[in-house]
Amino acid sequence: MEYERGVELDPERLTEVQRRRDLVYRLMKKHGPSLSETIETGRRARAELDLVEGGEIDLRALEAREQAARERLASDAAALTALRVSAAERLASAVDAVLPELGMADGHFTAALLPREEPGATGAEDVEFRVALNVGHDARPLARAASGGELSRVMLALKTILARLDRVPTLIFDEVDAGIGGRVGLQVGETMRRVAAHHQVFAISHLPQIAARAHHHILVAKGARGGVTTADTRVLDGEERVHEVARMLGGDPESELSRAHARELLESAGATAAASTNGTRAAAKAGRRSR
Repeated sequence: MEYERGVELDPERLTEVQRRRDLVYRLMKKHGPSLSETIETGRRARAELDLVEGGEIDLRALEAREQAARERLASDAAALTALRVSAAERLASAVDAVLPELGMADGHFTAALLPREEPGATGAEDVEFRVALNVGHDARPLARAASGGELSRVMLALKTILARLDRVPTLIFDEVDAGIGGRVGLQVGETMRRVAAHHQVFAISHLPQIAARAHHHILVAKGARGGVTTADTRVLDGEERVHEVARMLGGDPESELSRAHARELLESAGATAAASTNGTRAAAKAGRRSR
C-alpha cells in the first residue's frame, strides 16, 4: 500500500513507454529474434552510416596523398634520369675505347634512354644498348645488330668496364673469336684475362691466341664409343698443351717449329700461372672435332 501511494500516475510517460516497447518489438521482429542480435545489427548499421558520411572526407585525403606520391615519384624519376644520362655517356665512351682492341675499330656503343609514358618503379625510361659496328650504319639494338661473335666481343667490352661492379661470378664467352685472328685475337685474349681478375671466365674458342691466354686449357674432343658419339674433356698441361696449341696454329704439332711457336705464345701470355693475383681462377676451353 505504501508503494502504491508513492507512485505518481503520468499518462504521457505511459504513452512514451508503450511507444518504445512497440518500437523494440518491431525491431526485434525484423532484426532479431533476440534483443542482443537487434542491438548488434544497429551497431553495424551505425558503423556503415558513419563510413558513408565520412567517405567524402577520406576520399579527399586519399587524393591528396596520391598527388603527393605522384610528385615525389616524378622528382625521384627526374633525378634518376639525370644520373642515367651521365652514366650512359661515360659507359659509351669507355666501351668505344675498348672496341678497337677487340677487332671493331669502327664500332660505336650507345646506351639509349627510351622515355616511358608514365614513370614506374624503375624510373621514367627503359635502357636499351645499341651498337653501330660499321661505318655509315645507324645504331641498332645490340641483339639485332651484332652476330654471335660480335655480340660476345661487345659483351666482353662491357664486362671489362663493369667488371668491378658486376656480381655475376662466372662468365661464358662462346665463339668470341668469330671473324678475328692474329693480333686482334691476342688482344681479345688479354682482355678476357683482365676480366678474369674479377670473375671466373670460360671461353669456347678455336683460336690459339685466346687459348694460350687462359690459366687452364680444357680440350673437348668428339669421339665414338660402342657406336655412340661422345664428347670427352681433358685438362691439358705441359707438353700436352704445347702440342694442342701447335695443332690449333695449323701446323704440324710434331714439328719443332710449330711447337716452338706454341711455346712462345704460352710464355708470352704467362699461361703457366696457376691463378691471378687475387686467387680468382679463369679457364678457357678450346674445342676441336675429331672423327
